[in-house]
Amino acid sequence: MSDQPWSVEQFQVPEEPGRDRFHDFALPLHLMRAIADLGFHYCTPIQSEVLPYSLSDYDVTGQAQTGTGKTAAFLITILTRQWEYPSVKENAPGTPRALVLAPTRELAIQIEHDGRDLAKYLDTHIVSVVGGMDFNKQREQLTSGPVDILVATPGRLLDFINRRVIDLSKVEVLVIDEADRMLDMGFIPDVRRIVYKTPHKRSRQTLFFSATFNDDVMRLAQSWTLEPVHVAIEPENVATETVEQKFWTVAATDKARLLAELVAKQHLTRVMVFANRRDSTRNLHEYLRKHDVSCEMLSGEVPQRKRLATLDRFKRGKIQVLVATDVAGRGIHVEDVSHVINFDLPEDPEDYVHRIGRTGRAGATGTSISFVSENDAFNLPAIEEFLGQAVVCTQPET
Repeated sequence: MSDQPWSVEQFQVPEEPGRDRFHDFALPLHLMRAIADLGFHYCTPIQSEVLPYSLSDYDVTGQAQTGTGKTAAFLITILTRQWEYPSVKENAPGTPRALVLAPTRELAIQIEHDGRDLAKYLDTHIVSVVGGMDFNKQREQLTSGPVDILVATPGRLLDFINRRVIDLSKVEVLVIDEADRMLDMGFIPDVRRIVYKTPHKRSRQTLFFSATFNDDVMRLAQSWTLEPVHVAIEPENVATETVEQKFWTVAATDKARLLAELVAKQHLTRVMVFANRRDSTRNLHEYLRKHDVSCEMLSGEVPQRKRLATLDRFKRGKIQVLVATDVAGRGIHVEDVSHVINFDLPEDPEDYVHRIGRTGRAGATGTSISFVSENDAFNLPAIEEFLGQAVVCTQPET
């Protein structure tokens, strides 16, 4: 924690009609200083809707895509609560005050990083436990002292619980992030076991987020929350306002060549490319490298340590093109992604919105280009219906 004097007067944000400032929520001074450092001036729609209730200890179910600012919403809630109600007696090591469950390692690690950024002037101990990372190092972090916020993927968390390294009986705030993806990945039995290890829902605050709320997700939300306030941010409002969407008609055999030409001719420097299958990702990665494109890939077959190093290099602008599958690309937060390329159109229209949400963030503009071949055309009607607008396919512009 820094001892340098700082006051909120140093963080001037003018009032604007219809927009909420973080100043308007009476947040702790040290948290406001971190928010100022991050350059957050006005709340995103999900933050404006969630924070009035979550800061008042209500349970919340929030419908929002990745990239809408929901991570900051629940982290600000947790940090404010822990500041206002410090522990009278420190919990034993491995006994967190707040638990955040995420479906993928990448998302969990991103949440941990965001938490550290927001808690940089607070005495908050944040730990993440995820599969594919050094088990003993994570054990050391858990046992070295009290844990304020634990971010975890379900499998590794249960492993530590079964070894009696983690005790969830003192959890005050439970966050379940991307519940629909948990459902898709088959994690719900594990998540259910974990939730039952925490205090009863009457004795904890629960913040439950999902990009979609179908019947299965609704049942989970009803089981794990108590009279929640439901907040919904429609995906159209998130995905399409700041993203120029293009659909190019292209033969399946010409896709890789067209992508390499596009990157070279337009001098693109920070591009995310999505393919539907691991083998497509691997083949495209090899093709682009052979054609002198600075490229790396993210998929389930890439070792975790390399995936994290690759993501870090992409964030620092050392890689032009990142080729990813949907699961590997979920939860990635990278500033200034200029283009998202759908090398394959996703079979699930919600994945289309998740993908193009990688660009056009934080008020910036971005471009998404979807390659539509004879194999992809079958997926267009569902995307049109989901977006609520017709898709016009044109010839490539390279």
